[in-house]
Amino acid sequence: MPFLPEPPFTHGKPPVNKASTAVLLCNLGTPDAPTTSAVRRFLREFLSDHRVVEIPKPIWWLILNAFILPFRPSKSAAKYASIWMTQGSPLRYWTHKQATLLEGWLGEAGHRVTVRHAMRYGSTSIPEQLNQLKADGVSRVLILSAYPQYSATTTASVLDAVYNWAGHVRSVPELRFANHYHDDAGYISALEQSVHQYWQVNGKPNFEHGDQLVMSFHGITERSRTLGDPYFCECMKTARLLGEALQLTPSNYKVTFQSRLGRAKWLQPYTEPTLIEMAKSGTKRVDVICPGFNCDGLETLEEINMEARHAFTSSGGQYFHYIPCLNDNAAWISALSSITQKHLSGWPTQATDAAALKITQDEAMKAGAKQ
Repeated sequence: MPFLPEPPFTHGKPPVNKASTAVLLCNLGTPDAPTTSAVRRFLREFLSDHRVVEIPKPIWWLILNAFILPFRPSKSAAKYASIWMTQGSPLRYWTHKQATLLEGWLGEAGHRVTVRHAMRYGSTSIPEQLNQLKADGVSRVLILSAYPQYSATTTASVLDAVYNWAGHVRSVPELRFANHYHDDAGYISALEQSVHQYWQVNGKPNFEHGDQLVMSFHGITERSRTLGDPYFCECMKTARLLGEALQLTPSNYKVTFQSRLGRAKWLQPYTEPTLIEMAKSGTKRVDVICPGFNCDGLETLEEINMEARHAFTSSGGQYFHYIPCLNDNAAWISALSSITQKHLSGWPTQATDAAALKITQDEAMKAGAKQ
């Protein structure tokens, strides 16, 4: 994504009804349409990020442009088309809805802040949204990562985009970052509630008869782990805490990793081969949840609920249940609100303009009259 220049400075004051503190919820990104050309643009930006692919640039440039971009976009476009909603990309739809709901929940908690969403790759970019927030008079921004588990391949890439933008801006707002919340009690509770809600409607697995809960996380290379990336450890802690919240024993669930790219060794065990092995060994039912994805998208709706489902059932498994991501789950938005408020601590987030103060004073007078 080319750098977007900072909007020209104006000497006027920010509009009265604008909040001076903002939250920017940052997710991975999505193509603008399920077409080959749109997917190619998206993949070019995504796979050109050195955080995502750490192969030396000259070698990777050749591989990307000679072997990946000419062929992969058409196949990926078909996959995107299979999950596309009438509202557009599922990932964009749910991320936007989460940002909208989060602003409402923060307002109910007494915080007057602007909440926007941005994508690391593709449209509604991070620089684009930061420029707009500055133009709206915002002077403090909390960058809220949509990734509960920290990884250099995801969270740090968001930081890169913010720092690159700040490097071209003369008057940089105060910045804070919510980088990971893999063990946050509210997040774990929201996951636990979503599982129980699913089981209430679809029946609970019979763990005594060998049914399994599979927790599938996005993978990273094993090399990233050995170089110090905390992602694997944070995924395992999330899984352990969720298992404990569900009152499961370690034999009742498995932790796997999906979405491999290339021939390098990635975090194991791999999701699809594990499901095939489970089916062949006699497991009749699996329930799959993807705790590392807060919003449903290609990796969950197509890779898990379509491809992994087919792999399991065609290998002898009988019942495959996909437990949706948190999306607009009320417990999750409540948890996200709590996480956000912790990171906003100390920043002025109350109404300060005359109109808002008048409303506050009127409410206080009415309350006093009732006493």
